[in-house]
Amino acid sequence: MEISKRPRMDYDDVPLDLSTKKNSTNERKNEETDLIRSNKLSDNDIFVVPKVPPQSISISDKLLASECALSQKLRYINFNFPVEYVYNPIEYAFQVHAMYVTKYCRSTKKILFLGMNPGPWGMSQTGVPFGEVNIVRDWLKIFGHIGKPIREQADRLITGFKCTRSEISGRRFWNLFRELCNGDPEKFFKHAFLHNYCPIALMDAGGRNITPAELKGPEQYTLYSACDETLVSVLKLLKVEIVLGVGRFAEKRAQTVIKTTGLPIKVLCIPHPSPRSVGNENWNEKAKLKLREYNLMEYFAN
Repeated sequence: MEISKRPRMDYDDVPLDLSTKKNSTNERKNEETDLIRSNKLSDNDIFVVPKVPPQSISISDKLLASECALSQKLRYINFNFPVEYVYNPIEYAFQVHAMYVTKYCRSTKKILFLGMNPGPWGMSQTGVPFGEVNIVRDWLKIFGHIGKPIREQADRLITGFKCTRSEISGRRFWNLFRELCNGDPEKFFKHAFLHNYCPIALMDAGGRNITPAELKGPEQYTLYSACDETLVSVLKLLKVEIVLGVGRFAEKRAQTVIKTTGLPIKVLCIPHPSPRSVGNENWNEKAKLKLREYNLMEYFAN
């Protein structure tokens, strides 16, 4: 599989330092020497360079850093036919996505809802998993600047919060928990968080969605390896006890990761809320049945 270098992300507007670069030993010594001289200290004086302890970095910042690192890795995959367009909302909708993470993922979570990847009228538009525009703006109270992907498909233009299409999957998912949590999003996020396994959307020339499961050969292996590694770091960071795959694909990827790493995490599944899923007309009730079956309703409903 060919690897092509795509344009680098510009993080000039990112409100936190996500750099992984470290000064070399010689660079650090030179900096310390310059500081000593500028402050008129003798070389015999003790000079201690202050360091930020790792524990002072917030969970949300660590999660964002992990997601950005994954986005960088995926930029180097040269997807073969039929993939023609790659949308990465972690990049062009970073401001809004960062608000979602910093607002609702400030602590560890017992439950991680795991989606597959962005939909054209959901996260691709808003930067929020299953991010139906009205839900994100009016219920989650998240807003911000939405940019553009590197290349746009004519029938899948990114208009952000001006998008007039409603993602049915996102509307179903979030409306279920808005109902269960009596309209309070904080109640959902007290014990749970929603995260996508893969942060990018893939499309063919005509704008048809191509799921990660449809990829073949080396490009699928490369994508899965990078996403699996990030999922492991997210599970450890949030100290997750239960992964709830939203659909079979997410469930299987979580099972693979748990089996490989031996993490003591239970993997469960609820039906995907897509209207394209067979027999999924009454998704709301089916999802509730699963939550009751798993004894998870108490974390959301009164």
